[in-house]
Amino acid sequence: MEAEDVLVTSFTKIFEKISQFKGDGSFEGWIRRVVVNESLTYLRKNKNMYLEMDIEAAAYEPDYHKLETQLEADDLMKLIESLPVGYRTVFNMYAIDGYSHQEIANQLGISENTSKSQLSRARAFLQKKLAEIEKELIQKTN
Repeated sequence: MEAEDVLVTSFTKIFEKISQFKGDGSFEGWIRRVVVNESLTYLRKNKNMYLEMDIEAAAYEPDYHKLETQLEADDLMKLIESLPVGYRTVFNMYAIDGYSHQEIANQLGISENTSKSQLSRARAFLQKKLAEIEKELIQKTN
């Protein structure tokens, strides 16, 4: 529901400020920037983003080729959604939206090293989850 609220607020802002679009870049890019900025503003205001959280190191490296054939895109999105908010925010901005660590740091008001650390922890978290899924798949086939 919170995501829907942010999206509605974003579209409202887009319609109110559409005259500010100068046509220098793509319209899609401009809309994305507005939505990302609105999302970050929401996170800052609600302080829902806990950037520091310890996780266990992934001790087992999953077989990505095997998982690739058995996991669907929806499953991968659910894994990403299971990340803690801070990890997920940095992961999405870096891996999906293509922001650099410097841009992420500026947008979130954190250091560049914190951005890198959060991305590293997000990857370790995802590796751990993928390893658990692989173990479950192996158990089911045995």
